[in-house]
Amino acid sequence: MRLYSLSVLYKGDPKVHLLKAAYDVSTFNFFQRSSVQEFMTFTSQLIAERSALGSRASVKEQEYLCHVYVRNDGLAGVVIADNEYPQRVCFTLLDKVLDEFSRQVSKMDWPSGSPATISYSALDGYLSKYQVWAPGT
Repeated sequence: MRLYSLSVLYKGDPKVHLLKAAYDVSTFNFFQRSSVQEFMTFTSQLIAERSALGSRASVKEQEYLCHVYVRNDGLAGVVIADNEYPQRVCFTLLDKVLDEFSRQVSKMDWPSGSPATISYSALDGYLSKYQVWAPGT
């Protein structure tokens, strides 16, 4: 069971843009890593764009399961995991990350923010903490 990507996005008008993301592409061939990461960024944006405000969904894309949660305020989170990773845990993680993100990053920064301008450093920690998920943790 693996998590590959954890992203926070803003679903504004007219499109979705990435605010912050963390990736674990260490299991991929060195030469594939950048294109895999690009695929995950693109897929996260596309899924958030196609999801309605206030919705949760799980979408199969190639050999991955993408879990998306778009809050009513436009803040969205996407987890990309393998097929074996429990859906319930992914949505628990998304709830936790989006709540924390909205407390630490001003809502005024969401529409114009980018990974370079948003200061929120917890995603890498969450990605590694939830990486080795085991029942009962």
